[in-house]
Amino acid sequence: MCPAAQVNTLNLTENFKRLDDACFPSARGWQKHKVRETTEAIVGAATGALAAPRSLLLGRSDAAGRPQYTGRTTTLARTAGTAIAGQLTAARRGHPCTGWSFSAGQGSRETLDVTPVEPEPVVEVGVDIARGATGRWRHPAHWHRIRAETHPMQVTKFEESDEPPGSSNAPEQA
Repeated sequence: MCPAAQVNTLNLTENFKRLDDACFPSARGWQKHKVRETTEAIVGAATGALAAPRSLLLGRSDAAGRPQYTGRTTTLARTAGTAIAGQLTAARRGHPCTGWSFSAGQGSRETLDVTPVEPEPVVEVGVDIARGATGRWRHPAHWHRIRAETHPMQVTKFEESDEPPGSSNAPEQA
């Protein structure tokens, strides 16, 4: 018999099929659903003009307090770009990502034209839980909102899990 639901832990996706559907080897019928979560990140740079950013480059601090790049948002809607524009301030000398180059896409040789900003605004984004070998998000983040009440030091650290304490995936206390 086929299970009614499978979880692919390698790709971090869930596959489902209807209970009344027959199970045939090598046949379609399963639906794939990516597992997503909502989390916060610190804005470190923006593409486009700061008055109307096209996308945001996001990061988190590591355990030592050094900023680490985690990923980029999808293209921002005009309303989202307008909302975050008032929060962005051009970076002063010595910004952590000065001299870095960012790829326009996976496998692309084209680089993004980015403007570093002061790492102060915190935003809430929806991300696929899949991570690359370096811990970065494998897919672009989807803009949700500005978290003006959140200080950058309150954002989850780069190496830490976004799982809330006491969740089913958290390690058990002995």
